[in-house]
Amino acid sequence: MLAVFGWANAAGGTRAWPGLAACSSALDFAMFNSAALTAPVDTPAALNERIETAAAWYASKKLPWSLWMCQDWLDKPLRPKAADACYRYGMHLVVELPGMEADGLAPPERPLPALDFRRVADAPTRSAFTHVMTAAFGISPAFSRPIYESEKTWNGAFTGWVAYAKDAVVATAATLIAGGVIGVYAVGTLPHHQRQGYGEAVMRHALAHSRAESGLERSVLESSAAGFHLYQRMGYRTITRYSVFASG
Repeated sequence: MLAVFGWANAAGGTRAWPGLAACSSALDFAMFNSAALTAPVDTPAALNERIETAAAWYASKKLPWSLWMCQDWLDKPLRPKAADACYRYGMHLVVELPGMEADGLAPPERPLPALDFRRVADAPTRSAFTHVMTAAFGISPAFSRPIYESEKTWNGAFTGWVAYAKDAVVATAATLIAGGVIGVYAVGTLPHHQRQGYGEAVMRHALAHSRAESGLERSVLESSAAGFHLYQRMGYRTITRYSVFASG
């Protein structure tokens, strides 16, 4: 999923090293310039080497960046030392996210609203998706527009949906099929439309489309604090945690 930010902007790009991948949007926003572990780490020296590699790559581009670490890919004695290793490279902890999975969805606990779902495929739907990302997640339009309004973002495996209630934009969800699972992303609802089932409805629609397209049942996501209990009710369980550090 992080690679989406790398291919959305013509100035962006991706780079891979053993055990590490970086995906840069070329924007001055750390969360859209990422590096992520792609293999387990068992020694402090190996962790420092991967952080230093990513730090040097982004320093050459003069960009802020973020490091995404799956805690279960760190050897257990190494986990308490990971934050100190990041701090030495000017990184601070931004958020810890539970990684969740479901082999199938539980039925809704309440009737869901009837909505119009439109796939992100043209300028109006790209603009609507951007509006929800800006309002629901507090991403500045200066950073959200170059990503979510770019045609390149939607020309690959990343599939987005916008939910409308009586022609008014209310919520979004997106999926990406990779690694034999359906990844769920960008589940957001405009603040004045929250707690009405819109987010759950568009997420279920997005998953149904991906299941029909791929034949896959298992889906995965990283949960915000706001969405955690909803995902539990939908049948997701926590299987790991991610620590996200950022420079600047």
